[in-house]
Amino acid sequence: MYFYSRIIGSKALNKKVLKFEIDLDFVLVAITSSLKDYRLCYMVNRELKMNFAKTEDLHLDPLHGNNPAYFSIYRYAIDDEEAEFFLIANKGSEGYLIPEMNKTDYWLMIKNYYDNDELDKLVTGLNRIPEIVAAVKVDPKKIKSRENLLF
Repeated sequence: MYFYSRIIGSKALNKKVLKFEIDLDFVLVAITSSLKDYRLCYMVNRELKMNFAKTEDLHLDPLHGNNPAYFSIYRYAIDDEEAEFFLIANKGSEGYLIPEMNKTDYWLMIKNYYDNDELDKLVTGLNRIPEIVAAVKVDPKKIKSRENLLF
């Protein structure tokens, strides 16, 4: 928390300024692929020995009177390591989940992330799937609309 005083004329005004930083406790991989979400999950499951399953769509409440937005989402969990993987469509019913990265088709979010070597192997494995054009790690702190990824 940061406090400061400002003097206007002869009166001193005390203001409290709260700095709020979102805790981003996940790893993010941007995936570019023309595949439909269910086909992409099938390919990832087959090639990387994962087990993504469809869950209820991610729902974002509307801003400025727009309609609510829904994004397709798949989940895979490793019980031993407590790691959770989410494959999320970037394009939804009312636009993009992360609008500033509209060239990205899907996001792979990893919660309770394990280690960098495993992450590098995962990204390499994704890039080996012929139907995936590119898979790259993204720093969530550099995304302007990162609050859309908090669920």
